[in-house]
Amino acid sequence: MSIGNPFTSDTPAVINICIIEDDEVIRKGYVSLLQSDEEFFTSGEYASAEEALKHLEEEQPDVILLDIQLPGIKGVDALPAIKKILPHVQVIMLTVHETEDLIFTALKNGASGYLTKNTPFNKIKDHIREVMKGGGVMSAGIAMQVMRHFQKNINSPLTKRETEILECISDGKSRSKIAAQLFIDLETVKSHIKNIYHKLDVNSRDEAIKVARKDRYI
Repeated sequence: MSIGNPFTSDTPAVINICIIEDDEVIRKGYVSLLQSDEEFFTSGEYASAEEALKHLEEEQPDVILLDIQLPGIKGVDALPAIKKILPHVQVIMLTVHETEDLIFTALKNGASGYLTKNTPFNKIKDHIREVMKGGGVMSAGIAMQVMRHFQKNINSPLTKRETEILECISDGKSRSKIAAQLFIDLETVKSHIKNIYHKLDVNSRDEAIKVARKDRYI
């Protein structure tokens, strides 16, 4: 739903917010929270990315609160399209999921922050102000996952090359794509994968990824 901007160039600068969230109770809660503060203006609120994308160029929001799991185009997948329309918009992801894959996909796709939906409403405005200053915002649990990702286990049984290959596998890349990316032949990739499975005592890629993430090898 496009709301329309009542402010003119003669009024004090406000932060223009767009909310893309399919849960109506949560969406209306954010609208109510922000509209009660003259520092903020909600230019649009939508239940889907498809609907929001039709209006973003006209509304020119400064910040978008974006649900990561939307019906139709998921929020995380809509990010590149949003950033293409509004390259400088700050996007804060809203989620009930703290899955590492989703976190890093969102950040790679241009998100400025990543908050769980249990974030207290009175903190939301502080987070919006922070991203407007150029900062990044994360819920505590998500920040901890990011930290753990970069604090890999120094006692990993995997070699540097095996770790690279397993990281590629966890990103969903095929063996042929891994070979091309790492400038090695396909048989070498297969050999490394065999060694990875043996060292981690697993029989499939999903098991290997699960064990490696649990023990912080990747």
